[in-house]
Amino acid sequence: MDLIQTYSEPELVLLLQQRSQTAFSYLYDHYTGALHTVILSIVGEDELANDVLQEVFVKIWRQMGSYDASKGRLFTWMLNIARNAAIDMVRSRQFQNSKQNRELNEDVYGAAGSTEKKIEHIGLRKLVQGLKPEWRNLVELSYFEGYTQDEISKMLDIPLGTVKTRLRSGLQALRQLLQND
Repeated sequence: MDLIQTYSEPELVLLLQQRSQTAFSYLYDHYTGALHTVILSIVGEDELANDVLQEVFVKIWRQMGSYDASKGRLFTWMLNIARNAAIDMVRSRQFQNSKQNRELNEDVYGAAGSTEKKIEHIGLRKLVQGLKPEWRNLVELSYFEGYTQDEISKMLDIPLGTVKTRLRSGLQALRQLLQND
């Protein structure tokens, strides 16, 4: 039976600053999903989000020496790198040109047969504002900011079970809002 290695945040930071390949693999395995979600929400294309994600992990590896625990958590620092890289990509001339030069059938014909609601078109963020504050905060942290339930629990000093229950209730209320819309 293989034991799965886990690290406390200070241990992980120290090992990363010492250029530990094992610690970097751990970091990649445990944070890829959350960072990819944030990047994808900004760039809007999965393939492009994967490219940006790879760049983000290269930046994290190169800039690990500049991480300062007194200024915030490791995840927050990485999230800022990811968000900035995604925003830089969207603002880049190359990205803008590729958006303008796409073939007409990519958007028109794909959207014409689509009956499903798209998040961009239904104003999901606006609907989330209609939730109770304790639900709204958790939904925003989880789905728009990319935090895990465990991270939210620690960040807000709320038991994990409470986070899960409130998040589930918030999503059910959001579903009702969507159905009524």
